[in-house]
Amino acid sequence: MDESAERTKVEWRPWGPAAFDEAEASDKPVLLSLVASWSARCREMDGGAFSVPTVAANVNEEFVPVRADADRHPRVRERYNMGGFPSTVFLTPTGDLIAGATYLEPESLRGVLDRVRETWAEKGAEAGRVPRALRGQAPPAGPVTADIEALVAGQLGEQYDERFGGWATNQKFPLPRTIDFALKRERQQALRTLEAVSRNLADDYDGGFYRFAHARDWSDPQREKLLATNAGLLRAFANAYLYTGRDTYEGPASNAVEYLTSTLWTGEAFAGSQHPGDYFERPPSERAADDEPGVDATAYAGHNARAADALLTYYAYTDDRTARRYAERTLDYLAETLVEDGVVARYDDPDAPRGILTDHAALAVAFARGAQTVDPDYLDVATAVADHAVRTLQDAAFRDGPEEAVGLLDKPLHPIDDNATMAHGLLDLSALTGDDTYRDAARDAIGAFAGAADRMGVQVADYAAAASRAVERPLTVRVGDAPGTDLHRAALRVADHEKVVVPDADGIEDGAAFVAIDGEVHGPATDPEELTALVAEHV
Repeated sequence: MDESAERTKVEWRPWGPAAFDEAEASDKPVLLSLVASWSARCREMDGGAFSVPTVAANVNEEFVPVRADADRHPRVRERYNMGGFPSTVFLTPTGDLIAGATYLEPESLRGVLDRVRETWAEKGAEAGRVPRALRGQAPPAGPVTADIEALVAGQLGEQYDERFGGWATNQKFPLPRTIDFALKRERQQALRTLEAVSRNLADDYDGGFYRFAHARDWSDPQREKLLATNAGLLRAFANAYLYTGRDTYEGPASNAVEYLTSTLWTGEAFAGSQHPGDYFERPPSERAADDEPGVDATAYAGHNARAADALLTYYAYTDDRTARRYAERTLDYLAETLVEDGVVARYDDPDAPRGILTDHAALAVAFARGAQTVDPDYLDVATAVADHAVRTLQDAAFRDGPEEAVGLLDKPLHPIDDNATMAHGLLDLSALTGDDTYRDAARDAIGAFAGAADRMGVQVADYAAAASRAVERPLTVRVGDAPGTDLHRAALRVADHEKVVVPDADGIEDGAAFVAIDGEVHGPATDPEELTALVAEHV
């Protein structure tokens, strides 16, 4: 049981079939507390409502209380998140939804407990419902055409905040993948947004980037720092540096590398998050010298893969040895500890979820990046995890994981973000291996959502980026040289962050490189200057 559960007076059960079997046998509803280790509100509710003896006794007597960590159980999060953490969710013994809320004060929770108990007594299992997203509807399919990219690119201008940057007029999330998409389509929007992020979400004292800002002008930041957010922003700032060559973007990227490789490094991989606790709420005189905000040291597969991908992206443009070293250590940890026969474990524990789409997608991209930048042998891991996902999770769109008879995990979800990431990985693999079955699988996944392209917003811009790479094959530079040569390094620095670089390419002599643009091959180039001129001539 996690430490947060131990801080309350509720007798939490872990997420799993035993808790739902107990609910069925005792004819009680389940109270699911879905929490995140980095969430201050989760800690507040643990110290508040769940620590009131009379409230806890009510929960323990009338319900089967279950605690699930949202990062450890992403598929539970996607089905039961009520819009924030904590999510306080009431379920039937089969996992159907009765009612739900987020943070609750003690008196509010008392009232909800009473109402749910009355509803259960009156209706029993009929009180539950399956959310519409889980009722078996297929995603809206359509043809994979250039219209997808154009429709979402049009939303960049419509949703962009001209005054403060970013793509919202209330809370501001950094949206790193949207920034990546905009760098090729609306570059000034992307650059202005990165500058706003650097001014307002960067922790200039302890390093790293905060999760989001509460206000339209990027003020009042939410001070948790997540590995996924920091990896995404490291990659976005590095890509901005590729296009501009400006220290304005390289500096924040370098600072992100320092934060990842110091504060979040566990000795084997990267920790999942850092939360401030009450550190920033106490005056400096009350902070002990060794009093540091808490780090969740769990090394999550997908988040670590995204960090390795971002570090290698930065290394490709800067030759930064620290970024390369930690990226390689992370990829080696993932391959040796969390991947077995192509199946990815969420984290290092025998009971960890396995075969989840979000992890497979991130690892396919990261190991493909490793094969492009430092070692072609990383391609073996990329193909193994991608092959497993295609074989077990794809039916046009990819499901979010294997069917499990626990709660609503037997109901499939097709998350568009993870489908986009997997499509990127498959398109990379197609270019690296010359195997078009990977490209076909990517197009199937993209086409499964294409019927809704006219309703998509900038939050899913990465899907449109994947679609554009599927319509026209990504710019591909095939280099006869091994990684690390001048010609290979020049290929990595071609100003297109959606390109693919193939080192040690079959059939190409050492000292030569060819450029393929939507299948049309140009070259050879025999030195970095020739390669740069060749790309400029044909792109």
